[in-house]
Amino acid sequence: MLELVLTPTDFVAFLNQTLEYAYPQVTIEGELSNFKVSKNRWVYFDLKDKLSSVSFFGAVTSLPGPLEDGLKVRVVGAPRLHQRFGFSINFRSITPVGEGALKKVADLLRQKLQVEGLFAPERKRPLPELPSLIGLVTAASSAACADFVKILNERWGGIEVLLIDTLVQGDRAPTQLVLAIEHLNSLPRMPEVLVITRGGGSADDLAAFDDERVVRAVSASRVPTLIAIGHETDESLAELAADKRASTPSNAAASLTPDRQAELASLKSLSSSLSRTLVDAHKATLERTNDLAQRLSGAIKNLLSSEFERLTAATRLAKTYDPHAALRRGYAIVSKNGRHVGSIAGLKIGDKLAIKLSGGTISSEVQQVKTDGR
Repeated sequence: MLELVLTPTDFVAFLNQTLEYAYPQVTIEGELSNFKVSKNRWVYFDLKDKLSSVSFFGAVTSLPGPLEDGLKVRVVGAPRLHQRFGFSINFRSITPVGEGALKKVADLLRQKLQVEGLFAPERKRPLPELPSLIGLVTAASSAACADFVKILNERWGGIEVLLIDTLVQGDRAPTQLVLAIEHLNSLPRMPEVLVITRGGGSADDLAAFDDERVVRAVSASRVPTLIAIGHETDESLAELAADKRASTPSNAAASLTPDRQAELASLKSLSSSLSRTLVDAHKATLERTNDLAQRLSGAIKNLLSSEFERLTAATRLAKTYDPHAALRRGYAIVSKNGRHVGSIAGLKIGDKLAIKLSGGTISSEVQQVKTDGR
């Protein structure tokens, strides 16, 4: 039998081909040990049980958040033999296992992001009162999706929803959630609000919403974010980073839309109130107009009466000074050359005079001038 002799390089290549074919992906669960990050880029750690230990290697961007030795985790990766560093598994995802590990990882990440200010209240943005376009990230076949759309249409209707179908639990969920958020933020016409929702579940089911990649994607979104995870009393880290949290998918839809029936009832009430106000205003204006007309009429009557009295007095005075009245009493008006003669001064014998009496004028000639007292 011909013996196969390989060089180290050939053996590594041969074994890796075999591994890729036989074990393209493996999932291993164990206790985390010797965890370290190199140059903020590469991650090294071991998974161990009571008898064995397996080495792992990968990129820091694949971490769900801060980790520490002693945690129980489930790791998905591909086994490889490196030319220089020997056998290890290139990990693709790490998921804490059990409520204790999940809570520990979430607490570590909460502390880290709290220091960075990702949960600060001043970062929260208001959501639009009535958006015309909503970006919805959830499992398309889920009850959460159906509930959200149903309540949205019942309360208002006519709102465009851009649905991105993603996993909301499991090892692949964080990557899909991040890609969905980034996609909605890159659209030429971005949604006015981004809703990420799912129903309730166990701590394992909701672990994706405590993943650092998801939390940072929510925090970095240019579109205001609303996260609604149903039937869960504890807030996930993604909810803390969001601009607003709703307790259920239905509540999320209700918080984005007014109630159409309530708005119609309010408009009807407002219309009735406005109608009554207009009627009351018209009545009050009519009363004020009538009152003003009466006062104006009284003022005009008083003015006319006063003017009539003044005219009467002026008429009496005019009559008193009317020269024709004096003529009727026997007086005469004497004029010379068309000019009134008020005294004998300037008159001489022979002057022609016109003497106006009641009923006519007499032409005369001065025969004699005699002053009073002479």
